[in-house]
Amino acid sequence: MYHLSSAAEKRARLSEGAMTTLIRGRCVLTSAPAGPLQNAAVLVDGPTIVDVGPWEALRERSPDAAVVGDGGGIVLPGLVNTHGHFSEGLVTGMGETLTLLEWIQRLIAPVAPHLTRESARVGTLLRGAEMALSGITTVNDLFVCSPRAKDPVTPGVVDGLEELGLRGEVAFGAQDRSDPRPIDEVFAEHEALASAAAVSRRCRFRLGIATVLAQSPELFAASVRRAADAGWRVHTHLQEVREEVVASRQEHGLTTIGYAARSGLLDREIVAAHCIWLTDDDIELLAAHEVRVAHNPVANMILGSGVCPVRRLQAAGITVGIGTDGPASNDDQDMLEAMKSAALLQKVSRLDPTAMTAPEVVRMATIDGARALDLDGVTGSLEAGKDADVVLLNGRTPELAVIHDPYQAVVYSATNRSVSDVWVQGERIVAAGRLTRVDLDAVIDAARELADGLAAAVGLRDDPHLVHPEVIRAAGRGADAGSR
Repeated sequence: MYHLSSAAEKRARLSEGAMTTLIRGRCVLTSAPAGPLQNAAVLVDGPTIVDVGPWEALRERSPDAAVVGDGGGIVLPGLVNTHGHFSEGLVTGMGETLTLLEWIQRLIAPVAPHLTRESARVGTLLRGAEMALSGITTVNDLFVCSPRAKDPVTPGVVDGLEELGLRGEVAFGAQDRSDPRPIDEVFAEHEALASAAAVSRRCRFRLGIATVLAQSPELFAASVRRAADAGWRVHTHLQEVREEVVASRQEHGLTTIGYAARSGLLDREIVAAHCIWLTDDDIELLAAHEVRVAHNPVANMILGSGVCPVRRLQAAGITVGIGTDGPASNDDQDMLEAMKSAALLQKVSRLDPTAMTAPEVVRMATIDGARALDLDGVTGSLEAGKDADVVLLNGRTPELAVIHDPYQAVVYSATNRSVSDVWVQGERIVAAGRLTRVDLDAVIDAARELADGLAAAVGLRDDPHLVHPEVIRAAGRGADAGSR
């Protein structure tokens, strides 16, 4: 049961585990006007960055501060994951040959009614752990489900993020076309999540729209109206696949973006995932309404959806961040992999090695991601006065043993194995490559049990479109042998 916390209680929780610390690196990538700093450090006091500068000067200033880092690694801001789905946390590794619409029909829609607050919590713990261990400190989540129980489901995401210590933007991906329900039931779930976020340490609520076309005209109108009345930020998908644009033109005579603009949705502060199949008019509308875009390169490649025109968006003044997308459309939650894929996908699609550079990718994953979520005043760069969301990459791993250009080392060489330490608001949630707040073995055991039950309830592992037929046959042989 959630309870309202006093301001004093919140401050006490924020300072829990925090101390004066010098985080030292061979290079500090600030994502700030100061640029990269060599042989430098970040001075953290409680939840806040006090200073960023030369190692020797900061050490002299704070001789009693704890030191983390041997001066051989790379320090950078906490990575900002601008789009994901913890609702997919227990159904990874399925349906690799499906298009997006087939994948939704065969996997996401059947699973949605079976999700509970506990499966939301455990799925968030499992995939949030994966995120933290790849340097993510902030995640923008859109939990797509069709609640069946009286108790709300989505507050489980806040439960999981609270346990991990991650910063989260949380939303319920509401839809009703494939699963008609009274509008008041839909909004009861929104309200439950909003209430949970309001009393959490590091979560904020957004109104979620699974997709514009997944909502009936009545629910969509109500969603736009409620977001305006309550002043809620919004998280949705826009124009991920060509079929969506065709369907929108057939139904509304406009692209999805055109319809969203006409309906008033784009008047809200909004993060839109994907934005692949765009006309020039679409881009003009996104720019005019200051829509922020979450680019999800790995999922877009797996599902064969297309390539986001990142350069065209940025040229129009649109902020673009990077997202992992969901654990079932990407199949991992490694932000460093997403960053590398973002660079490579632009280069190969444009046949131009200059199409996207490593410094640009680092900015997209840090300060631009924070700007996309309207959090750039508190995170996304290493500057005095900002929250201490910091990542230390270990220079004593094979991939980072030699660092000539730290930007290229982060984007092309680093892996999640490189992540040594992670702080959120000065709290060290990863230390020496291990989570500090949760027992990962216990999370894995709980996740396996819930995933097995979910797969059995929906029949996921018997569907040859989700699991390759030879695997199904092997499972059958194993069951037969066991019965004998």
